[in-house]
Amino acid sequence: MDRTTIGSVALMFVAMSLIPLGDSAGKLLTTAHGASPFFVAFSRFAVGAAMVAVILGGRVEWGLYRDWRVWFRAFLIAAGIACILNALRTEDIATVFGAFFVGPIFSYVLSVWLLGERVRPLQSVLLAVGFCGVLLVVRPGFGMTAGLGFAVAAGLFYGAFLTASKWLAEIAPPRQLMLTQTLLGTVMLAPLGLVELPEATVAVTGLVLVSGLASATGNLLLVLAYRRSSATMLAPFVYFQLISATALGWLVFGTWPDPLALAGLFILVAAGFGTLALRR
Repeated sequence: MDRTTIGSVALMFVAMSLIPLGDSAGKLLTTAHGASPFFVAFSRFAVGAAMVAVILGGRVEWGLYRDWRVWFRAFLIAAGIACILNALRTEDIATVFGAFFVGPIFSYVLSVWLLGERVRPLQSVLLAVGFCGVLLVVRPGFGMTAGLGFAVAAGLFYGAFLTASKWLAEIAPPRQLMLTQTLLGTVMLAPLGLVELPEATVAVTGLVLVSGLASATGNLLLVLAYRRSSATMLAPFVYFQLISATALGWLVFGTWPDPLALAGLFILVAAGFGTLALRR
């Protein structure tokens, strides 16, 4: 690897650690401090929007907000975050992320169907293997819980969001698109997020900031990494989130996936890096 690629991979590893960290803070808010998942989602988008606005120096492409497609894309990510935070309230973080990773598989199917992307047989096989990993985590019909149902719904919303992002990639710079999703997500979640506010203690305020800043920073680093190197090179490193989520679940919450879920997570990571080997 050249220096640019090494730097991009390093950014990916940091980004893929920060995103589960933001979700860990969100889980603490809902479980230890009784915050509503919708409040946590709303506050995360609000903090993210403020951060991106500061980075952009107040420069906003207001014309984007007249495009219904931008609102639809923002709805998909807002719904996905609300669902994953509902899932984290009752399930351990590694298992939730394993179920959530139905998203890239769903995005692949949608991109082939709606965007006409080329189908590669071996890549399809690896995605099918990854889906088997998701099934081991979720186990539909065999003790699947409502929390895991929310995690799968979050993955489906996120997969649709990824496809919508490919669809709209050329209409605005990445940071302006990120501002649209955080700002519109704040607006959409406000009616539910502001119904029941937690007590504004130091701990709650700190966790809200960690949840929002870690998630937003992780996503910005992801954008930066993708600008430095090709998406096909970096995409499999997204699966490092599973490793980060497992480690955070053990360090912060003292939880560890059961053997079947752990096997599913291993299959997901192996399928992701198998896709990397295929693309070389």
